[in-house]
Amino acid sequence: MSPKEQIQSLRDELREHNFNYYVNDNPTISDFEFDKKLEQLKTLEAAHPEFYDATSPSVRVGGEVTKNFHTVKHINRMYSLDNSYSIDDLRDWETRIKKIVDGDIQYTCELKYDGASISLHYENGKFIQAVTRGDGNQGDEVTANVRTIKSVPLQLKGDDIPKKFEIRGEIVLPWEGFHKMNEEREAQGLDLYRNPRNTASGSLKLQDSAEVAKRPLDCLLYSLAGSNLPVKTQFDSLEYARKWGFKAPKESKLVDSIEEVFEFINHWDVARKELPYETDGVVIKVNSLDQQDELGFTAKAPKWAMAYKFAAEQVSTKLEEITYQVGRTGSITPVANLEAVEISGTTVRRASLHNADQIEKLDIRVGDEVYVEKGGEIIPKIVAVDLSKRPENSVPTVYATHCPECHTELVRSEGDAKHYCPNEMACPPQVKGRIQHFISRKAMDIDGIGSETVDQLVEAGMIHNYADLYDLTVEQVLPLDRMAQKSAENMINGIAASKQVPFERLLFGLGIRYVGETVAKKLAKQYKNIDALLKMPAEPEKNGLDLFADVTSAADKKIEELTAVPEIGESIARSLVEFIQDDYHIALIDRLKTAGLQLALSEEQLEGQTEKLTGKSFVISGVFEMSRNDLKKLVEDNGGKNSSSISSKTDYLIRGDKMGPSKLEKAEKLEITMISEQEFLDMVK
Repeated sequence: MSPKEQIQSLRDELREHNFNYYVNDNPTISDFEFDKKLEQLKTLEAAHPEFYDATSPSVRVGGEVTKNFHTVKHINRMYSLDNSYSIDDLRDWETRIKKIVDGDIQYTCELKYDGASISLHYENGKFIQAVTRGDGNQGDEVTANVRTIKSVPLQLKGDDIPKKFEIRGEIVLPWEGFHKMNEEREAQGLDLYRNPRNTASGSLKLQDSAEVAKRPLDCLLYSLAGSNLPVKTQFDSLEYARKWGFKAPKESKLVDSIEEVFEFINHWDVARKELPYETDGVVIKVNSLDQQDELGFTAKAPKWAMAYKFAAEQVSTKLEEITYQVGRTGSITPVANLEAVEISGTTVRRASLHNADQIEKLDIRVGDEVYVEKGGEIIPKIVAVDLSKRPENSVPTVYATHCPECHTELVRSEGDAKHYCPNEMACPPQVKGRIQHFISRKAMDIDGIGSETVDQLVEAGMIHNYADLYDLTVEQVLPLDRMAQKSAENMINGIAASKQVPFERLLFGLGIRYVGETVAKKLAKQYKNIDALLKMPAEPEKNGLDLFADVTSAADKKIEELTAVPEIGESIARSLVEFIQDDYHIALIDRLKTAGLQLALSEEQLEGQTEKLTGKSFVISGVFEMSRNDLKKLVEDNGGKNSSSISSKTDYLIRGDKMGPSKLEKAEKLEITMISEQEFLDMVK
C-alpha cells in the first residue's frame, strides 16, 4: 500500500471511530488503540506533507493561534426565538399560525440546549467555516477552535449531501466535563467556572485552539440553512443531519397536535434533570418547511417557532439597598442590591426593579427578604416579598425624585411606566450612553473605540456628543490612558471609516427614543434621506376672524404623516417629532452632514425602488417559481405592504400552486383580487 493509500485508509478508519464514539456514543475501539492509530497517521502526514487535508482527524489537536476573530456576515440570518412561559402562550401561538396557514399542522419538538449558538458551513461535504451568532446578521469566525470539537464532522458521509449549506446548533459543555474542569482548577488554586454555558461560549474565543482542544466541548445541531436542500420538513432535516454524520439530539419528536406538544414539555420538565447537558426549555417548530415559508418572520424571530421556557429557579435573599441607574435616553431604572445568592450556577448581587409601579405593586422595601429568579434564566428579577420576615421598623420605599447623577428633577409623562431625567445634554450617563450607542456594532460599528475610551474622552472634555468624534485627531487622543500611537491611529481610522455606514444604521445610531433597528429601516426606506424625514409641514395660518376654526398644528400633521408609515405607531411618531423640533439635535445632524456621513440611501439601495404599489397590501400564498422572500422584497421595493393574513384591507392575493382552500374561500368571500406570480411581475416591470 502506498503512503497516500495508507494515510487515506487511516483517516477513513479514524473518522468512523470518532463518529461512533462522539456522535453515536457507541465506541468500537479502545482509547489506547485510537491514540495509537492517530499517532501513526500523524507520523505519515509529517513525512508526506503533500497529502495535507484540513479535514484529517489529526487537526483535532489544534495549535492554530487566532489573534483577531474576523467578523463575518451571515449568508442566512440567525434569528432569535420568541419565548413562552405558559401553555396559554403556546395555544395563542397556535391560534395565530392557524389563521395564516391552511391544513393540518405537525410540530417538531426539540430540547432547548443552553450553550453558544454556532453556524457551521460545508462545501462538497467538507467543513470550511464556523461563525458565532453575534447579532444575528454577523458574527465572529471561530473555525480553528470549532475544528477541535470531536463531534463536529470535518468530512461528511453519504452521496446526497448538498454542494453548499449551513447547519446551526449549540456548542455545549456537558456537566461531567464541566465538573472535571472545575476539579482541576480547584486543585490548582484557580477561580472556578460559574456555569457550563458561559464556559462553552468563552472557549470559542480563546486565541490558542490547542487550549480549546483540551476542553470537552460538544456540538448539538438542529437546523439546516441554504438553498436546494433535499428536505421538506424540519424532522426530515434532523434525520438527514444524523445520516451525514452530525450529532442531532435524538430526543426530538414529531407530533400531530398541540396537546402532544404539552405532553413532550411535561415529560422533559422532569426528565431533563437526567440529561448530560444544561437545557432550559423546549423549542416547538412547525414541521412543514412550506408552511414555515408561508408563516415567515417578524423583525426578530420566525413566526413558525416558539421556545417554551421551563420555570426559572427561585431563591430568597435580603434586599440591602435600592439604587437608581440612568439609561442613555434618560430613563431611570431602580436596581435592587442584594445579599449575594447563587442562582442557576451564577452569583447574583443585583436585580432589576423595573419602575416605580413595580415597587409599589409588590411593596418592595429595603431590608425585605425577597424571592429572586432569573427571568428567562438570564436577567435576575424580584418576583415576590416574604412578608412574614419583614422587619418591624420597615418603611415604604419612596421613589427617587431627582437624577442620581446630575440631580435634575425627574419627570414622568402620562401613560409612561418610567421616570426620566430631562437633562440630556449634561447628564453624564446620558452623554456617554448616547455616544456608546452611536459607536455600537448595530449602529456605526466604529473599530478602535469602546465604552472605556468613550468614558475617558467625555471625562477629559474632548467630546460632548457623537458629532464631536469626527473632529478628533491622533494627537488629541494619544495622551489617553493605555493609548499608543497604533491604537490612536486605529481609532481615528475607525471613525473615518464609519462615514460609509448606510443611512438606516446611522438613523438607528442617533438614539431617538423608540427608534430601533427595524423602525430605522422602515423610516429610511420611506423617506430616503434625512432632510425628508426632518421636514415639518408648514404651520397653519391663524385666522383671527374665526376663533373656532379647526387648526391642526404642524407637529400634529407630522405625527399623522409618520403614523401612516407601516409599523410606525403614535409613541414613535411623537418621539420623532420631539427630536425634530429640538434645535440641539438638528445642529448635531448638520455637523454629521458636514463631516460627510451617509444621510441618504445610496444609489445602489434606491435602484429598483418605485412607488408603483404604494398604498397597496399584498398576501402571498402557495408555491412559486421565485422564492416567497424575493416576492415580498419586490412588494416592498415598489412601495407595497406585505401581510400574512387576508382581511378586508387586502388589495391583492398573489396566488401560487397548492394554496390552501380556506385562504381561497376567504379571498373569494371578501372579493379580493387574485393574481398569478406572472401577473404580479408584470405589475412591477
